[in-house]
Amino acid sequence: MKQALEFEKPLLKAREDLEEARRRQQLRNTQKITTTVDELEKKVDQLERETYANLSPWQRVQIARHGQRPYMLDYAKHAFDDFVELHGDRHVGDDNAMPAGFATIGGRKVVLIGQQKGRDTKENLLRNFGSAHPEGYRKALRLMRIAEKFSLPVICLIDTPGAFPGIGAEERNIAEAIAFNLLEMMKIRTPMVSVVIGEGGSGGALGIGVTDRVLIMENAYYSVISPEGCAAILWKHRQHAPEAAQALKLSAPDLKELGIVDGIVREPVGGAHHDHQAAAQSLKDAILGALDEISGTPMDTLLQQRYDKFRALGKFTERG
Repeated sequence: MKQALEFEKPLLKAREDLEEARRRQQLRNTQKITTTVDELEKKVDQLERETYANLSPWQRVQIARHGQRPYMLDYAKHAFDDFVELHGDRHVGDDNAMPAGFATIGGRKVVLIGQQKGRDTKENLLRNFGSAHPEGYRKALRLMRIAEKFSLPVICLIDTPGAFPGIGAEERNIAEAIAFNLLEMMKIRTPMVSVVIGEGGSGGALGIGVTDRVLIMENAYYSVISPEGCAAILWKHRQHAPEAAQALKLSAPDLKELGIVDGIVREPVGGAHHDHQAAAQSLKDAILGALDEISGTPMDTLLQQRYDKFRALGKFTERG
């Protein structure tokens, strides 16, 4: 296991002990070593179950941010076929944080849009750490309209800490770009599915998330604000991020219970970063299942259901 998270370190140590015992067993296969291997295998199995059976929201946030987790272009490679990227918003320029283009999945032609992070400093600078500029959202909408024109389903893979808050993005009206997407996505006349594959941060995520079906990977999160940002506001210190994550109800189980998402995409044990291929297969199956659900629905009905779905979000109580 690479880049073990803090809560995974006891499990990592147990796995290292098991591998060392197995190496000794290959060199000298005695009853004592065999017994040790058996005991360590049971210990690893128990620790694995205990570690991942009841992850806290903050632990899921940590997994969602793991540097080896599959990103949008990884899924474009493993879950989709024939991805052809298109560039530019036809207004200002291109945005490498928001790749988009044509692809196929399970034999279906689709338009694929997503947010892409980097794995090292150079790639993160290229991808702006997954935080799109206004051009990214306008490019996404341009591709959605192409999908509508050619009756292609739209698949959006969400993975961003939030839209880019820099001066340049503000000057080019990032808030308007996102707000306009929210309005226009309600009216796009083609089936649309979005999946939160990692971080689902605020309006930056919602800007490509107004779709007929909203799914989330098991260890992803979707929230109006990051746990650190919430902690800084409420407790005046980011050390309270775990408490904020709990209060925000940002994990997949809570979001499903609240009706914010329509389904949870299961991940390999320990998270998608442990097995990219298995995670991609789960994602592919979930997307195809969602498309099967909505593809036969008359378009006017689908649009009304899409509108009603987002209008119904949120719960509140009134006091007299």
